[in-house]
Amino acid sequence: MQSRIIINSQNNEAQILLVGRGDKTAVDTSNCTGVRFHSSPNISDAIAAASANQFDAIAIIPDDFDKDLVPILRNFRQTTPKSKIFLLVQMWQEPLAVELAARPLNGTKLLDDYYICPVAFVAESEARQSVKTATPVKQPAEEYLERIKILEKLVMEDELTGVKNRRFVREFLRQIIEHSQQQALQATLLVFDIDNFKKYNDLYGHYVGDNILKQAAVLMQKCCRKQDVVGRIGGDEFAVVFWNLPADKTVAFDAETQTERRRLESEHPKQVINICERFRRELNKTDLPALGADGKGILAISGGLATFPRDGTTVQELFERADDALLEAKRSGKNRVYIVGSENHKPQQV
Repeated sequence: MQSRIIINSQNNEAQILLVGRGDKTAVDTSNCTGVRFHSSPNISDAIAAASANQFDAIAIIPDDFDKDLVPILRNFRQTTPKSKIFLLVQMWQEPLAVELAARPLNGTKLLDDYYICPVAFVAESEARQSVKTATPVKQPAEEYLERIKILEKLVMEDELTGVKNRRFVREFLRQIIEHSQQQALQATLLVFDIDNFKKYNDLYGHYVGDNILKQAAVLMQKCCRKQDVVGRIGGDEFAVVFWNLPADKTVAFDAETQTERRRLESEHPKQVINICERFRRELNKTDLPALGADGKGILAISGGLATFPRDGTTVQELFERADDALLEAKRSGKNRVYIVGSENHKPQQV
């Protein structure tokens, strides 16, 4: 599902400057009504265009120049202060976008907002007109458009826990695999579930079960790094995609250094293993007031880890290997995390 960016314009057509090498995977220009696009893949040309024209919005697609975004955004803001400035990002670029969106600049924002691709733009006048013709009952346009935003959010998030959903996790992992191949980085998938979860539901009801899932999701997010993605993929089963930023020299490697490449491809990232163990220990200590006096220290998880490119090179392969390790953890007594081992890929305890 595309995100729709509504642009308020005083002109007959909303004027949008697209900066960067965009295509239909980023912006679907065929599905944008009341909008006129101006494209500039080059930053210096885009700055010149912004100073010579009054655009309603400047949409930047970070690619080769994502390391220099702060001065770029500052330059655009100073050149054309009345224009809205957006980032159009891939899923793996979201941590950077969140950080930039929170940065102030002389009493205003460095960035107005960011959106995960693909997106489509629409002029506010056109959006209101479509509301009038598409809504079978009388409903304020603002309320209808807000409802659209909520539905777009639900496409990516799990309603109960607030973490990402299965669809988002799988697509995010696909993009991370592609990104890791290009940048020579590792990515690791953790699949885990709550031990004996059915017992909690049967004995205490679904309300208690839902609270357990929420607690597990919140705690896992606290244990992770800002770029890692936590998702609920069904029932009491969760998945976490751990990936390393290019600046993290402890996990990145030079494509020319084959010895370092082979070493890292043969090992699971220790930082991820430490995160998993910290999460498991913290969950063991979690209080569950709804279970009464016996509710302390009885919550546990079993999990399985698989790392790209060591254990698989596709989304399906990594999920299969992580599931295998999870099943081995269950067979071995639960309350533990297993990795795909080095000998014949047999799962071994972390």
